[in-house]
Amino acid sequence: MVIKDCYSLSEAAEILGKSKETLRRWDKEGKFPALREPISEYRIYKKEDINNLLKPLFDNIIEEVDNFEKPLKEYKVLELFAGAGGLAIGLEKAGIKCAALNEIDKWACQTLRENRPNWNVLEGDIKTFNFEKYKGEVDIVTGGFPCQAFSYAGKRLGLEDARGTLFYEFARTVKEVNPPICIGENVKGLRSHEKGETLKGMLSILDEIGYNVVPVQVLKAINYKVPQKRERLILVGIRKDIDIKYEYPKPYQAIYNLSDALKKGVLYDSNVPKSEGSKYPQHKKEVLDLIPPKGYWRDLPIDIQKEYMGKSFYLGGGKTGMARRIGWDEPSLTLTCSPAQKQTERCHPDETRPFTVREYARIQTFPDEWKFMGSVSQQYKQIGNAVPCNLGKEIGYSIVKFLNDYYSSLSNPK
Repeated sequence: MVIKDCYSLSEAAEILGKSKETLRRWDKEGKFPALREPISEYRIYKKEDINNLLKPLFDNIIEEVDNFEKPLKEYKVLELFAGAGGLAIGLEKAGIKCAALNEIDKWACQTLRENRPNWNVLEGDIKTFNFEKYKGEVDIVTGGFPCQAFSYAGKRLGLEDARGTLFYEFARTVKEVNPPICIGENVKGLRSHEKGETLKGMLSILDEIGYNVVPVQVLKAINYKVPQKRERLILVGIRKDIDIKYEYPKPYQAIYNLSDALKKGVLYDSNVPKSEGSKYPQHKKEVLDLIPPKGYWRDLPIDIQKEYMGKSFYLGGGKTGMARRIGWDEPSLTLTCSPAQKQTERCHPDETRPFTVREYARIQTFPDEWKFMGSVSQQYKQIGNAVPCNLGKEIGYSIVKFLNDYYSSLSNPK
């Protein structure tokens, strides 16, 4: 539940998981009336009003969703841009075997080898690998390719036009391996990148190499047993000769918070292990000392707001991630690769410091026994870039269901 006395429109919308337009409409209709700031006339919401609306959402939740699906045979995945293994762990938990992983970052490769000596880690630039030997050997190709713009030549973007981008390498691999299903994942901003043209180009390329793309969805990690407000765009391609429907994993009702991540409970059977972590510079620590749990820069005295925010103070938008202290009873905001940088502070609820490496890993639902190699900054980078393991597991179940249906249809043709 929320603990500040009053919240802005954008803060209330984030807490309730509704759009600002919805809250404006509810205010006009009298469903959820807002107060008004005396001078600016901006909408504000009292904490008890938000809590009263939240309470029915969290009380007496009976979970009816279960995405679990048992593989009917051994399914194998070739994973590209594997990072520290968040998605690979999730797919493994769903019963999918890892045939090989490609990753260019040497520290991430060391992490993969340290934790899974039996995994076939292909270290190096994806451009230097040919994956044709995996044709007929793997059922899935996955890849969290970085979002890059294409140069648009002609009306229809083809595979050759994407040369030089990492999506080209993803598509080239899919073409070489020709699996029944391929899964790409990216930031949700891909939908609006280059006014949607980049995503449109990707769909065009997958169509060219023989894949129908399922309607693209952005999955919210908090709906899949992850205590973090992280969103990932999922791109699913089904080989055109397959007439089997793919369905995204169903969202769960229960929402987990920071306490679930760091303390003994439903997600973990012990408190978070001690580990190294970054520290704030003294000036930033003095500022963040003034912020209450679930508070941010607007909770500072006005003179400190102006000094700390600089030019950002005069710009529009809530900037709710700046000088932010997370509360125990809320999910974390999306973790970044550098926990102490300005504008994306994620301060510990009780202590004025960033989350430690193991706390970061817990928020991303990595197992405690999963070790990260390299310096502390390298470890933060690996964890911050990862797909949350629990989200990966739920995506894994959806893949298993699709493959079960596909292979059953081959043995039992209509």
